[in-house]
Amino acid sequence: QVQLVESGGGLVQAGGSLRLSCAASGSAFSINIMGWYRQAPGKQRELVAAITRGGSPYYAESVKGRFTISRDNAKNTVYLQMNSLKPEETAVYYCAADRTTVLSSNKYWGQGTQVTVSS
Repeated sequence: QVQLVESGGGLVQAGGSLRLSCAASGSAFSINIMGWYRQAPGKQRELVAAITRGGSPYYAESVKGRFTISRDNAKNTVYLQMNSLKPEETAVYYCAADRTTVLSSNKYWGQGTQVTVSS
């Protein structure tokens, strides 16, 4: 069993930056890929970024060049550095993790952290 706890959400002005953190505990040794989803009001949850244990990243097209995903395997923690934030990126951001190198339907979920970007 794996537990994921997010932190770092909050209120930021458009153009500002925020860094999210997600720490895995429990059977964290079994985790390979970790990543971030977001869900805006009235919208479906979408994948923002992900990174494998070996450091191979994925980014949604909309965040390329502005967001950076990284991880510290020794701390079982993944980070999302978000720069040049836009109001439309206001959402609940959820950490996710999986045993494989892709995020499957069997992924673990964190509880979510609210990110609000004001104009």
